[in-house]
Amino acid sequence: MAEPSQPPIPSSPDRGLRLRLRLRRGGRVPGVPAVVGAVAAVLVGTALLGVVAGFTWAAVAPRALAVVASRGSADVVNPETNAFIAADGWFSLLTAVAGVISGLLGYLYAVRRHGPIAMAAVLAGGLPAALIAMWIGQQSGNAAFNHALVVGQPGVLVRAPLSLGGIGALAFWSLFAGLTAGGIEAVRQLRERQAARARVQPYGPHGPSPVPGTEGPTG
Repeated sequence: MAEPSQPPIPSSPDRGLRLRLRLRRGGRVPGVPAVVGAVAAVLVGTALLGVVAGFTWAAVAPRALAVVASRGSADVVNPETNAFIAADGWFSLLTAVAGVISGLLGYLYAVRRHGPIAMAAVLAGGLPAALIAMWIGQQSGNAAFNHALVVGQPGVLVRAPLSLGGIGALAFWSLFAGLTAGGIEAVRQLRERQAARARVQPYGPHGPSPVPGTEGPTG
């Protein structure tokens, strides 16, 4: 006597999601070398973006005008100048924009393929990149300023080198990178869950609607 066949068990949305992710990745889970390569690419790319941000800060940020008082000493011409505040503002803006760029590129090329490890690299790369940008900006024009102080000719006007007033702006890069990559991932997850629910319940929670004219006899 043949045993009755068991009804097929419908796949859950989570199972279907895992299957789609495996197919998207070429049918296999990425190995350790691929993950390490993605993390290294994120860190190196973020550092290079820090170099660009540093040179941009040096080019666009205003510098206070100083006058050499004596050898090794210089005074700001206008003590009420807003050049220092403007320089901090430019640095904050540039690191925020760079964070958005690195978060977007990091998500497209690493996070959506390799998940949390790549996301951690996107966040961790922000602080070193901001430090690189700060160092490059502060070194720009520093040689000419120091030379004027060494010569010590009173009355010579020089541009003071850039100096970041507070360290809080260094966190902007990682903050905006995390918000960008995390926001994109949250939107993607929400859309996939909504699509999974729509496939599981194609006719709504109460089943398919009856076709007009096919209803059974009413009592």
